[in-house]
Amino acid sequence: MAVRLKREIGRVIVGQESVIEEVLICLLCNGHALLEGVPGLAKTLLINTVSDALSLESGRVQFTPDLMPSDVTGTIVVEGRASQRHFSFQRGPIFVNVLLADEINRSPPKTQSALLEGMAEGHITNSGKRHELPNPFFVLATQNPIEQEGTYALPEAQLDRFLLKIVMDYPEFTEESQILRRTTGEKVASVRCVLSSRELLDLQRVVEVLPVTEHIIDYATRLARDSRPGQETPLPWVAELISWGAGPRATQSLIRAAKARTLLDGRFAVKRGDVRAVALPVLRHRIVPSFHAEAQEITADDIVRRLLAETRAFPGRKESPYDTLTRKILRL
Repeated sequence: MAVRLKREIGRVIVGQESVIEEVLICLLCNGHALLEGVPGLAKTLLINTVSDALSLESGRVQFTPDLMPSDVTGTIVVEGRASQRHFSFQRGPIFVNVLLADEINRSPPKTQSALLEGMAEGHITNSGKRHELPNPFFVLATQNPIEQEGTYALPEAQLDRFLLKIVMDYPEFTEESQILRRTTGEKVASVRCVLSSRELLDLQRVVEVLPVTEHIIDYATRLARDSRPGQETPLPWVAELISWGAGPRATQSLIRAAKARTLLDGRFAVKRGDVRAVALPVLRHRIVPSFHAEAQEITADDIVRRLLAETRAFPGRKESPYDTLTRKILRL
């Protein structure tokens, strides 16, 4: 089923296999994603294609400096005539299954936070009344990494609400040539519905109950704890390069994302490699590099890769020559 879904999305989206996989992982985990990429990489097309393949209702909000929270969640309007007037709630664009929050860092924090209640609770509150959002509900927020003038950086507490931070890069030469052939001719590719919303909800429940062995949980816990300066981390460089490490929500996200990746791969046994595969998008926005690291142009991605190379899966076991060679390769 997952293979069919990827193949169907690939009829429209050329390349970007890792991005597609990470978006699907978020959907299976009932989480949300922050997508970072320069303009023109088909971020809007990606979310529309995923929605069509899953038969989900999608919407888009362009975040601008003058956007108000009510422009996202909805507002109270007066309806009727004269004595028959009454107040009613006019739903905002957030009431869809899949919401593209485009350039979320262009709006002030009060508008950014309008999404938080819906992302965390599955409902929004207006004038003291709760309004349930559709189920499933998925937010894909985007931000432009090359333009920072007139933007409002998302605070760390808000970044932590996103299950994954996905980085979308330029396509390869052959992929870009294929994009031109697909988009500048007469034929326009389209997708067919592969999964219904009910089947997606069933898969989300499968991810929830998928068992995870103790040594996988221990490894994910150690990976997150090793990123915290001042803790019992055995890595001496952490205090120098990290000012704030990953919290418990990061550990939860590692396990949830690893289980979703296992299901996408057609397996039911979570491996340590699944945790390692999702570690970068899970941790890159939850680790704050220190001033010393920034002065050396060491990014959060560099720190996560070093954590993966040096965090021991079995700390009580003596390191073998194979483990030493593997760590050296990962550092390259």
